[in-house]
Amino acid sequence: MKSPVHFIASEAADGLPETAEKLRRLLQASRVLDCAAARDAVAVKLHFGEQGNTGFVPPPLLRVVTEALKARGAKPFLSDTNTLYTGRRTNSADHLRLAHEHGFTPEAVAAEVVIPDDTRPENVQAVALGGRYIKTARVARVFARADALVGVAHFKGHLMCGFGGALKNVGMGCATREGKMAQHSDVSPMVLEKSCTGCGACADVCSAQAISLDEGRSVIDAALCVGCASCLAACPEGAIQVRWEAGGDVIQEKMAEYAQAVLAAKKGKTAFLNFCLKITAECDCLAKDDPRLVPDLGVLASADPVALDQACYDLVVQTAGRDVFQAAHPRRDGSKQLRHAEEIGLGSRDYELIKVG
Repeated sequence: MKSPVHFIASEAADGLPETAEKLRRLLQASRVLDCAAARDAVAVKLHFGEQGNTGFVPPPLLRVVTEALKARGAKPFLSDTNTLYTGRRTNSADHLRLAHEHGFTPEAVAAEVVIPDDTRPENVQAVALGGRYIKTARVARVFARADALVGVAHFKGHLMCGFGGALKNVGMGCATREGKMAQHSDVSPMVLEKSCTGCGACADVCSAQAISLDEGRSVIDAALCVGCASCLAACPEGAIQVRWEAGGDVIQEKMAEYAQAVLAAKKGKTAFLNFCLKITAECDCLAKDDPRLVPDLGVLASADPVALDQACYDLVVQTAGRDVFQAAHPRRDGSKQLRHAEEIGLGSRDYELIKVG
């Protein structure tokens, strides 16, 4: 049976008020938020945007979602996890300040804004999975413990995955740094010798004692490294980096399995919104704005994240007349994440697109 995907189109003249009104109509027509019941704690998973990037879904549109959830008697909160790479989203305090600077304050979005500190064990949930690639997933407990989850994603291209939408927002976005490391790389991080000052901050936080100083530079013992990624956050110079290409062939499948770890216990309690607005070649983690690949298309909603991402992908390709994601990232096949997600039962690539007026 085809999964329903509801779609409301954008017009060139649409501003935030018009888009907000269309989003209200989409939520009403699709009824995707029926997944939330009265008194449910609902995690609204989104990306607050990196400094210098404006591709994230704007706060007024998140307020439409939280108000719709509150009208059902639910208790929504907005949340995201910290990053592997060095920047303003590496730790919870800086990440929260940046979210507020981007307009995601409790007053603006009518909900609490939560960014868990995954360096604290009580904020980490280990989920036994037994997948092809991921045996145990480590996700932020705030998502695992929520009664329901609403994924709000900006649909765009991605260096490692070809494109990112609902699956990436949940699979990568709900993972702790250790979980992100497991998806991005099969080996230990590397030290950029030219940037390393030998301050020892990385060695101080390494619980596995895998880092030592040799002639004033940090050295990582790959045999001892457990992939927790604490050293990346601790380095003040950004001298420790993920070996991004090491897991490039399977990152999409790992990401799908992480999404499965988050969603498996929430059958019938999830909804997904993809905003096909300002569709760029790269993700919102880059501290810059890229030009649009295609004109703004609209907003799509579904209870099936696989169908939703497939529908968005198809809309972009049909609009452009070619696969702009493949052109931007020729070494990546974005459909790998869709195929694996369907294989492990996350949803169906077969969908019915229902247009909302």
